[in-house]
Amino acid sequence: MCGIVGCIGNKEAMSYLISGLHRLEYRGYDSAGVVTVNDKGATLLRAKGKVAELEYLTSKNISKDIVGIGHTRWATHGEPSELNAHPHKAGDIYLVHNGIIENYKELRSELKKHKFSSQTDTEVLAALIDSFYSDDTELVDAVTQALQLTVGTYGIAVVSVRNPEEIVVARAGSPLIIGIGSDETYIASDASALIGYTTQAIYLNDGEIAICRRDGVKLRNLAAQPISARVETIEIDMQAIQKQGYDHFLLKEICEQPQTLRSTLSGRVNVEDCLVKLGGLNLTTEELKNIEHVTIIGCGTAYYAGLLGSYYLEQLVDGLTVDVAMASELRYRSFHLPKNTVALVISQSGETADTLACLRELKQRGVKTLGIINAVGSTIAREVDGGVYVHAGPEISVASTKAFTSQAVTITMFGVQVAQAKGARAKDVSKFIEELDRLPSEIESVITKYKERVAAIAKRYAHYEHAIFFGRDTLYPVALEGALKLKEISYIQAEGFAAGELKHGPIALVDNAFFEVALILDNWLFDKSLSALAEVNARGGHIIAITNSKKEIDAEEVLFIDTELDLLAPIVLNIAQQLFAYYVTLAKGYDVDQPRNLAKSVTVE
Repeated sequence: MCGIVGCIGNKEAMSYLISGLHRLEYRGYDSAGVVTVNDKGATLLRAKGKVAELEYLTSKNISKDIVGIGHTRWATHGEPSELNAHPHKAGDIYLVHNGIIENYKELRSELKKHKFSSQTDTEVLAALIDSFYSDDTELVDAVTQALQLTVGTYGIAVVSVRNPEEIVVARAGSPLIIGIGSDETYIASDASALIGYTTQAIYLNDGEIAICRRDGVKLRNLAAQPISARVETIEIDMQAIQKQGYDHFLLKEICEQPQTLRSTLSGRVNVEDCLVKLGGLNLTTEELKNIEHVTIIGCGTAYYAGLLGSYYLEQLVDGLTVDVAMASELRYRSFHLPKNTVALVISQSGETADTLACLRELKQRGVKTLGIINAVGSTIAREVDGGVYVHAGPEISVASTKAFTSQAVTITMFGVQVAQAKGARAKDVSKFIEELDRLPSEIESVITKYKERVAAIAKRYAHYEHAIFFGRDTLYPVALEGALKLKEISYIQAEGFAAGELKHGPIALVDNAFFEVALILDNWLFDKSLSALAEVNARGGHIIAITNSKKEIDAEEVLFIDTELDLLAPIVLNIAQQLFAYYVTLAKGYDVDQPRNLAKSVTVE
């Protein structure tokens, strides 16, 4: 991790490299570097910290070379430092790498001739490639031989001063995209770095190696056999990756949710006919009818969206059993799934390593897999048996917001379609369909009406170091997500709990160093929710209640959210939580879009 760029063509490479690295900053990183090469030598520049530090170095070390590679690093092996930053050099080889080389220690012990200067696994791979690179060996052959001995995950780009006419790239578990231009070839780990340079791209699959020249690309596998390339169109536009007048991408993405949710629902929800139809599931009506069990897997926000969606699936489909698992745990469990199981695989990026590993395990067991994915052309999207793109658009801020909303809604739509296939009457699903249709407008209303009120509350609570979020039923997953958002960007230690579990341990934490966020719906569990509130108040709590109820609630702050929704009201309340986390972070003066230690797309364990 975390970002790779590269180019070869007729123009100075450095301009694209720096531009591309700026585009990839949102993924999270701690250092950056570039190298450009010609037949006489190389210009290697690396810096700890932001791309701006690297850009300053490039302004002092002008390179007119037309081939080069660059990288933003998220530390795995070795602390953030200039020496540990990529590209790494070994002999004539320069290498950038996303992923983890698991057998790097064994390989390092065998590479006696190379004097290592970093703590990284990446330098070991560079040295291994160099050990195979001789006067009568092609660069791609040296890379192939090295990768045949490599255990782990990688997305790599390699250049050499001995062959400045090409870039060799390869992937296994870490995404790489090759952009096809007019007498130019670009490389990126994320399509956002290619926007404005080309609209045509080749998405590398695992086990593929590409020789990139300015006039074209040749693909082969690890057995050195040529394979054909499929060129696809990049669907992201330039506006989608710009702030468009907002102070931060996070605020932009929170405020985009009415629009992005309409895209998620468009053509899929028919209120007049009381129907939901998801294209791309690749399941017949009979197959939908026979589903008896749904397992949902995801990580972080995707996991919480799946947990919320599971409540809706249970409400919608009589007799359906549902379980939700963290992908990072499920992949190592000795789990059993019953017959007629369908797996919902949730990932914003479509590249999450743990989720991808679970997908492959499920497919080996013969389980039908459906992706709920945001990134078109991503690995998970290509490997699932069917699925649904949520069409939330690019998320640039590391903290996910609009993807959560669209993922939860997509699971709900899936539930409606399964219910209909099993013979549910229109009146049984009509309330869900009506609320799905109204949800974008309700979210729009929350943002418009309550943004300033939330900002004022957030400012008053920004000095706290700890927080507890709690809710019942469908508000339990929302509490987990609210705590995650706050801890991700504000660094307040925040935890989410089911309200009924507070008395079984967590309530011991309540003191003046904590504030609490109580999520309360005006429904059949209202009085039970007030009981949890009273327990916290009795111990000197500092409660912010977020609710759709006009009834009296005893809390320091009551944020009343006026919504006409009932079943989907938790999604509406979550919008207020997103705004709260944003404004707390703003008050604390932290980087909203690029919080410390985090990466947007987690392609390593």
